[in-house]
Amino acid sequence: MPPKVLVTGSAGQIGAELVPHLRSFYGDANVVAAVHKAAGPPSLNDGPVITLDTDDPDAVASAVRDTGADTVYHLAALLSATGEKDPQLAWKVNMDGLRNVLEASRKGGVSRVFWPSSIGAFGPDAPRKDAPQNAPLNPTTIYGVTKVAGELLCNYYFVKYGLDVRCLRYPGLISNVTPPGGGTTDYAVEIFYEAIRKGSYSCFLREDTVLPMMYMPDALKATVLIMEADPSRVIRHLGYNLAAFSFSAGELAAEIRKRIPGFRVSYAPDSRQKIADSWPMSIDDSEARKDWGWSPGYDLQGMVSDMLTKLKARLALR
Repeated sequence: MPPKVLVTGSAGQIGAELVPHLRSFYGDANVVAAVHKAAGPPSLNDGPVITLDTDDPDAVASAVRDTGADTVYHLAALLSATGEKDPQLAWKVNMDGLRNVLEASRKGGVSRVFWPSSIGAFGPDAPRKDAPQNAPLNPTTIYGVTKVAGELLCNYYFVKYGLDVRCLRYPGLISNVTPPGGGTTDYAVEIFYEAIRKGSYSCFLREDTVLPMMYMPDALKATVLIMEADPSRVIRHLGYNLAAFSFSAGELAAEIRKRIPGFRVSYAPDSRQKIADSWPMSIDDSEARKDWGWSPGYDLQGMVSDMLTKLKARLALR
């Protein structure tokens, strides 16, 4: 029997692609997309959609009960740059929502929960290159603070209650389907839109800023892989490091320029530069590779080619 899945934050960057991806495995009717507002993106309309405010514990408990979910992917969150504009709201959305989902899951008979951590969990005292799984986690953003606290809370629910919570520390994610959502790595999505539409882009990070990144198909692959893994292979219930490739803003621009000659980029670093400078340039994900068989399918060149092909086709239809 396929699992009965509830996905919160389904209208977000990950959720809008994860829901159709999960439905392709488990069937449209078995994956319920929960969105905060009444209308979600069209990608969700092939199966059941509900509205849900994860800040409301009673509503979360009702959603778990009414959908009969035995698996929950909790994706609702505020991202790094957005969180810095309203730290109190970021804590409320990211932490209260997670607590409500974990409580509803343990009381409602959910067998497995997925929650996304992030490279935002790292701080400036982590190694800049190949940050290891057990690097110090002392972030300087409220987003990062909620990711570290969230990892600890997920692990607590596993140790205390036996709830099988699984976490990935996503790098920056690049999608050709959903637009940027308020993260520090959003330039790596915006740049493709502007290259196609205008042939130029003003980047909010320095040209030499290097960050870990991943193409969304690989993020979806990793998410399903860890959730399908036998419990004996998931050694950590804190966040697993996850990696694909790292590049600088200038290197990404150069790859795009190979395919769009004359593409111009200027650099005007803003407040997000300080956030980027506090994160590692690359991370070591050897534990994920060893424990449950992770490996990425895209490198920088493959991602850029596919991203431009898919995005050009999508924008041409508008």
